[in-house]
Amino acid sequence: MTPEARHRGRLFILSAPSGTGKTTLRRALLERLPDLAYSVSYTTRPPRPGEVEGRDYRFLSRPEFEEGIRRGRWAEWACVHGHYYGTSAEDLTRALAAGKDVLLDIDVQGAASLRRRFPDSVTVFIAPPSLEELERRLRSRGTDPPEAIALRLRNAVREMAAREGYQHVIVNDRLADALEELVRIFAARRT
Repeated sequence: MTPEARHRGRLFILSAPSGTGKTTLRRALLERLPDLAYSVSYTTRPPRPGEVEGRDYRFLSRPEFEEGIRRGRWAEWACVHGHYYGTSAEDLTRALAAGKDVLLDIDVQGAASLRRRFPDSVTVFIAPPSLEELERRLRSRGTDPPEAIALRLRNAVREMAAREGYQHVIVNDRLADALEELVRIFAARRT
C-alpha cells in the first residue's frame, strides 16, 4: 500500500428507506465516533421542524441545485420524493484527501452512483423490521401528509430491493441493538 493510499480517508455510505431510523442511528454513531466526518447533503426540500441548516442538510432552491448539476458540482445527485438531494464533489474529495473517514447518509440511487465512483467504499443498509412497522413509524412522526407517506412506502419497496447491493444490512428493530451493530461494522472497517 502506498503512503498516499494509507492516508486517504475511507468512505462509509449509510442508506435506508425513509422512516427506518437512519437519521437517529447516524446521529448516535457520530456521537460515539467523534473523529468520523459527516458529509452534509444538499437538498431542495423544505426543512422539517427541528432541522438545522448545515447540520442536517444544506437547503437550496431548485434553480440553485439544477445549476450545480449543469456545472458538475455533485459527486452524486438524485431526485427522490420529488426533491433533489446531492453530495458536493469538492467537499467529499477534500475530506478524503485529508485522510478523514467520511460518513454519507444518502438514498439508494446516490449510493449506487458513489459505489461506482468509489468502489472501495463501505456500504450499510438500514432496514425496517417490516413494511407495516415502517408505515406505523412514518405515520407516527406526523411530518408528512397521507399522500407523501404513500409515496414513501411505494419507494421503500424499491429501496428494500436494492439492499442486496450493500455489504452490510442491519434490521432496525431495536435501536440500541442496531447502533451496536453499526458501531461494530465501523470499528472493523476503519482499521
